[in-house]
This record gives sequence, C-alpha cells and structure tokens, in this order.
Amino acid sequence: MTKIIKIDPLNIDMDLLSQAADVIKHGGLVAFPTETVYGLGADTFNAEAVANIFRAKGRPMDNPLISHIADISEIERFAREIPDSAIKLANEFWGGPLTIILKKKNGIPDAVTAGLDTVAVRLPSHSVANALIKLSGTPIAAPSANLSGSPSPTTAQHCIADLTGRVDMIIDGGNSMIGIESTVVDLSGEVPVVLRPGGITPEDMRSVIGEVIYSGEIEGAPRCPGMKYTHYSPEAQVIVLEDIASFEKYRENGKKTCVIAKNAPKLNPSADIVYDVGADDREYAARLFYLLRKADEDGADVVFAELPENHGIGIALYNRLYKSAGGRVILK
Repeated sequence: MTKIIKIDPLNIDMDLLSQAADVIKHGGLVAFPTETVYGLGADTFNAEAVANIFRAKGRPMDNPLISHIADISEIERFAREIPDSAIKLANEFWGGPLTIILKKKNGIPDAVTAGLDTVAVRLPSHSVANALIKLSGTPIAAPSANLSGSPSPTTAQHCIADLTGRVDMIIDGGNSMIGIESTVVDLSGEVPVVLRPGGITPEDMRSVIGEVIYSGEIEGAPRCPGMKYTHYSPEAQVIVLEDIASFEKYRENGKKTCVIAKNAPKLNPSADIVYDVGADDREYAARLFYLLRKADEDGADVVFAELPENHGIGIALYNRLYKSAGGRVILK
C-alpha cells in the first residue's frame, strides 16, 4: 500500500516528513519533489533498495542513477578524484539543476552506477528534497518518479498515477518549477562533456570553467539517465513542427489533434485541443511534461508541438521533445 503525505515546501512539517525519512532508512522507496521533476528515491548505499527502484519503474538495469546530497562536502563520499572544475561548478550552481559525473570511489553499489567506473551526484535546491536527505541521514539515489519511458512527473498526481502500489510513499510537495531533468556534465575525463542538457546550459558552465562540449547522443553504454532508451513518451503520437501553424497539413481525419505552442492564443489553431506554453522556452520547459500527460487525459491521438529555439534552455527542451516524438521532427 502506498501512503501519500502532503508537505508545504514553504512550511515543512518535519515530524510528517520524518515518516518519509524512516521509509528511506528502512530500505523503502519514496517519491519526492525536486525543483526539476519528482524523483523516486532510496538509500544510495542500500543495494537492494536501489534495485527496487528499477523494479518499481520497469527501468533497464544498465541505466545509471543520480545520487542526491544535501551538502557540497558529501561529494567526497562518492568521488576518488575531484577536479577543480567540479568544485567551481558546485559552488556556482548547487543547489540547483546540475548533475556532475566523477570517477567513483569503492563502496558505491553497482546498481547505482550501472557497473560504470563513474558516479553521478547532484545537490537539489528544493526545500523538501534537501530536508528529506538530511532527515534520512544518507544520500538518496533517484531517477524520475514515473514508469520508465513515460513523461517525467512534475506533480504528485503524476506519481500517484504511475506508481501507486509500487512504492511505499509519495510526498505531495506541489508542482515542480523547472519541469525538465537536470543538466548532466561528465567531469571524469580531460574535457567537460554535457551528456544531457537541462536548466544549466553549456554557456552557463563555460562562463565558470571555460571549455565545455555538448555531446548529444553518443555510442556505447549510457553514462547518465536519458541517453539510450525511449523517454518522455505519452500514449499519443508526438510530432515536432518548426512551423506550428502548418499542422493542418499533417493532421489525419478521424484523429483527435492537439497543438502545444508558445503564444497559442495568437496562433488561434483550429485543433481539437490547444495548450499554451507561455511566451518563451523556459515557460515551455516548465509545462511540457505536464501537458504531454494532459494530452493523453484529454484523449488526443496526435500532438503537434512547436520546435523551441536552438539556444539556452531550448536545447534541453528540444532534447526532450525529440525523444518524446521518437525523432519525428518536421522543419520548414
């Protein structure tokens, strides 16, 4: 049975949140809010508990997890080498939506790292996430709190829909703010490489540490979440359009059509369902996963989503849309 508790991020009930920490301490699974998306957490150093994350999500075991910490100093528990670039980025962007990959120390369960020689670590900025980590007395390993492959959860209701009966507890801490997962940068080699784009852009990091490469997709075993398997996909078919106003050319008779676009009221599309994602890509990112799930709830057969800008958070947004659409992107 899954227990659901509601925690106000601005006025945390520590006694109530201690119940969730007790679940973590005893090897259980807790879905909890972060500033990016909701995470499904377990004690990083409890290999069986971590394995249960994969079972609950239906997640492939070769897809590594991120360990969430509550203090920068805890990075020393994970990494055998901590380059200056890691310290500079942590000081600049933690807590926040940045995951750093480093060469791991012995003692980190293989289930967390998918057997790799590296480990991914993040310090979130969300007050509930930080309090839960501190009360649990251990770093918390956590991917997104959804069934594997479906859109990442940005509300507790998404977690409830996917994971009721699969996890011990779900913390309702309101809506996620950023709406897409953290940036992942690999600092285990000679040159920093962004493996997954997110709210912290390559440009942001270059201003702190200099050279940073954005790899896009790479061959071989995934070194971070979201690099190998289909992700973020609703039941509806998703098609990304550079010219969103041209969706009429691609709609099919008898199929319920949804349009997701910036400044949608000005566009005035004649679709069955129209979702406005705001004025810019940051607002778009914050609403994307929520609206992909809502499209299914509203019975859409096909979702036409507007192509974001090719800079800033638009790069991360495009990454998620491309995967959600299975590569179905139509340019002008």
